[in-house]
Amino acid sequence: CPGAVETWSIEAMMQDRKVLQAGTSHYLGTNFAEASGIRYQDREGTQQLCHTTSWGVSTRMVGGVIMTHGDDDGLRVPPTIAPWQVVILPMLRDKPEDDALIEYCEKLRASLASAEALGEKVRVLLDKKPGKAAAKRWDWVRKGVPVIIEVGGRDMENGVVSLLRRDRLWNTENGKTAFETPSAETAGQAIPALLEEIQASLFDEARDRRDANITRGIDTLDALTEFYNSNGRYPGWVEVQWAKPTGAALDTVVEKLKELKLTIRNVPMQTGAVDGACIFTGEPAVERIYVARAY
Repeated sequence: CPGAVETWSIEAMMQDRKVLQAGTSHYLGTNFAEASGIRYQDREGTQQLCHTTSWGVSTRMVGGVIMTHGDDDGLRVPPTIAPWQVVILPMLRDKPEDDALIEYCEKLRASLASAEALGEKVRVLLDKKPGKAAAKRWDWVRKGVPVIIEVGGRDMENGVVSLLRRDRLWNTENGKTAFETPSAETAGQAIPALLEEIQASLFDEARDRRDANITRGIDTLDALTEFYNSNGRYPGWVEVQWAKPTGAALDTVVEKLKELKLTIRNVPMQTGAVDGACIFTGEPAVERIYVARAY
């Protein structure tokens, strides 16, 4: 942010390896307060300039979640932020026995809702809307609910349920939906651990994708140009050494990056040694930065 004393940003890698600035916070010092005449009276009665901040974490974070975790079948919402972590779908047939099935599913819902996962009560919805079971299932698949439980009349008689994990929707061996059929009692006991496992699985998948697509060791502008011209439209991020040029020198760097459709993202909190020259100016580097193609 121009005029800020310090800026912190969250740079998130999307599945296409482009970067999305998912959030920022700026410490503005007294610069903006001075320009706007914002003051307060301290304990001694003296007028002082206010220290101000600017925070920006909003709808782009929602978009980042969708683009990071979604797949060709819709959303995959991490359990910690999913409005409903588990949805129970009774396979209703518009017959008198539907009442017994709904009662059975309600007991299952109450049992799950009393359990805790990820530091809070499990959020469970019993979907009693009319409609074909497959259509209702795919509606919830697209919405990304972490766990879908289907219960039919025969399941109720046998004391089992059909359970589907949204993060592992497909059986890789036969290409079919990867239903599991635990007993209702086992499913009820296993849901908290399962939600924690799904949360960890989605996090690990996103982290591993990011780490696999950050390139290091590029130490000249020519090498950076070659990398981005030879590896497809979005080959990921590059971590380079940086001398923090200012003024005209910085403007020149920005123009060079613009030719490659790149921007400077941020200074990573965890980085390798700063022990070489800035790839843009040749001056001794003082830090490392990420450059990438961005949304």
